[in-house]
Amino acid sequence: DLIVHVRDITHPETILQKATVLSVLKNLNLPSHLLDSIIEVHNKVDLIERYKPTEENALAISALHGHGLEKLKEEIEKQILIATKKKILTVNVNLEGPQLSWLYKEATVQEVEVMPEDGTARVKVIIGNSAFGRYKNLFPN
Repeated sequence: DLIVHVRDITHPETILQKATVLSVLKNLNLPSHLLDSIIEVHNKVDLIERYKPTEENALAISALHGHGLEKLKEEIEKQILIATKKKILTVNVNLEGPQLSWLYKEATVQEVEVMPEDGTARVKVIIGNSAFGRYKNLFPN
């Protein structure tokens, strides 16, 4: 669904390495949408003083120090959702009904926040459009 190209930005041949990787990927006859959505990651930015990416849309990280990893995670999640045509939603469910069980079967439940005072829960899910349409039809409230 996604290609993440992580480069050691301190390597003296980093630009040549990128060109080689892109050439190999193109020779694999991958779908163009996959090649167009590559996430470019520049690693080891902690070793370069005041590093600024020279390439548009490149994410600067230091895996060693954890710098930029949250932004990388967000970008990967965003691109995966686009590629899989899914979305992240928070829905309120009645815990006495079958909604929560249905969501566990038909979607990816990420988080459940139970509201014991009224017997409901806020459920954060990753779900496709067709599954969400079925959910709305089955549980209109």
